[in-house]
Amino acid sequence: MNIALVTCESLAQYGAPNVDDEDALLTRYLREQGHDVEPRIWSNPAVEWGRYDVVLLKSPWDYFDRVEEFLHWLDALEREQVRLLNPVSIVRWNTNKRYLLEMERAGVRIVPTRLLPRGEAVDAAALLDEMGQDQIVVKPAVSGGAKNTFIISRHETAVRQPRLTELVAQEDFLAQPFLSRIQEEGEWSLLYYGGEFSHAVLKTPKSGDFRVQHYLGGAIAPRQAPAHLRQAADRIVQQFAPGCLYARVDGLDQDGELLLMELELIEPFLYLASDPQALPRYEQALRRMIE
Repeated sequence: MNIALVTCESLAQYGAPNVDDEDALLTRYLREQGHDVEPRIWSNPAVEWGRYDVVLLKSPWDYFDRVEEFLHWLDALEREQVRLLNPVSIVRWNTNKRYLLEMERAGVRIVPTRLLPRGEAVDAAALLDEMGQDQIVVKPAVSGGAKNTFIISRHETAVRQPRLTELVAQEDFLAQPFLSRIQEEGEWSLLYYGGEFSHAVLKTPKSGDFRVQHYLGGAIAPRQAPAHLRQAADRIVQQFAPGCLYARVDGLDQDGELLLMELELIEPFLYLASDPQALPRYEQALRRMIE
């Protein structure tokens, strides 16, 4: 196959010396399997996307900083009938974390989430009272890489209020309880290719932090996912990621259930180096979807 592997202008800020360059791993492996693979920057207007058999989203890690441009790009691919994996309609839905509330209405257990619409007058102390929490995490509804994600504690509402007011004036935000389980046990990521489970990792933040991203000092450890997490993640992928080449289900093991944090369908790190069969499973899923 003639494949465009979608990336962004700069990956350097998301790298870490202890983590493999996943784009390079995937490109090399697909080429070894006989595919013609060309890394392409999604925002480059000179790219002729229609000349590829398939366009694979891999690392458009700046899309949330220029989301309107990204959505226009998706529209253009759709008009030109370019085969994008994952599908355009699902990618468009997944750009805004409001999808969590939709999933909750459909019966998925999620981290309790309160939408803070753009322009809403939000009082930090009142928000903590409303949510019944002493600490909450605030994050943009359109975001990635822990951008503008921070904790508001009961004792620092006055200090955090100006930043909260400034950010919510610019875009939608989400407020969620701070869950100490992330620091105590870690966050699970379950990886799926072609709708089938591949492998899992447990991510833990560095001491004193709550963010698990590897480029922020978080640790990644391959783990066998408990059966109850697998079963819940299986249902989520079947229901909300049909026709997807890849999906990553992020969540906590809370009271013997999966508590969903995010369903990553656009640009997730796939932990391809964490399991020796991850790359073969990815490529086999790709072949099944195209042939």
